[in-house]
Amino acid sequence: MIRKIIKIDEEKCNGCGLCVNACHEGAIGLVDGKAKLLRDDYCDGLGNCLPVCPTNAISFEEREAAAYDEEAVKAAQEAKKTQQPKTLACGCPGTHSKRLEPKAPAAVANQPTLTPASQLGQWPVQIKLVPINAPYFENANLLVAADCTAFAFGDFHNRFIRNRITLIGCPKLDEGDYSEKLTEILKRNNIKSITVVRMEVPCCGGIVNAVTTALKNSGKMIPWQVVTISTDGEIIE
Repeated sequence: MIRKIIKIDEEKCNGCGLCVNACHEGAIGLVDGKAKLLRDDYCDGLGNCLPVCPTNAISFEEREAAAYDEEAVKAAQEAKKTQQPKTLACGCPGTHSKRLEPKAPAAVANQPTLTPASQLGQWPVQIKLVPINAPYFENANLLVAADCTAFAFGDFHNRFIRNRITLIGCPKLDEGDYSEKLTEILKRNNIKSITVVRMEVPCCGGIVNAVTTALKNSGKMIPWQVVTISTDGEIIE
């Protein structure tokens, strides 16, 4: 039969495995580091995997495919519950979405003072990798930062990351536009505020433009501010 079904572009796929988690039917798996549609009859054609893909490698197509077999999917899900997974289901462990608990400053050997602790509240942090429906987005104060800012400003963790959910990117080096993904994050979650931290260099205007576009497209009124860091590590008022 001809029906709508997902299509995965292997050249765009980075093997993050987020689509594997998003597909509740088990139609997608990682093969040789790339996402693959394992069974046509397990794909319901609803596309829950599309919005989580950070590289836009997944799309819809209409082609000859086996009909969606809901009973087979249920049977596979029941069988999976009784098995212990041998490997990580979603590929690289560095892409696993999780909430972090900030730690207290710690003593380090041969150092007279305590080492400042990380204030990072979640993982991952790259805009391209975060799932748009991660639970840590709900009621979050959002930090959207150009990745150079954390290197330029010495007190970045305490001044900006503390008590915020952090997203970083580089509009000059990353392919694509952040605005679409940021729009979905704002639409699907209750974001309380947005702080944008950029460098003074012109290319960093792209990250401000992406947030501005996302705010407009989301249709929500969310308090937001922009902080600019100079190349010598000072906040430009």
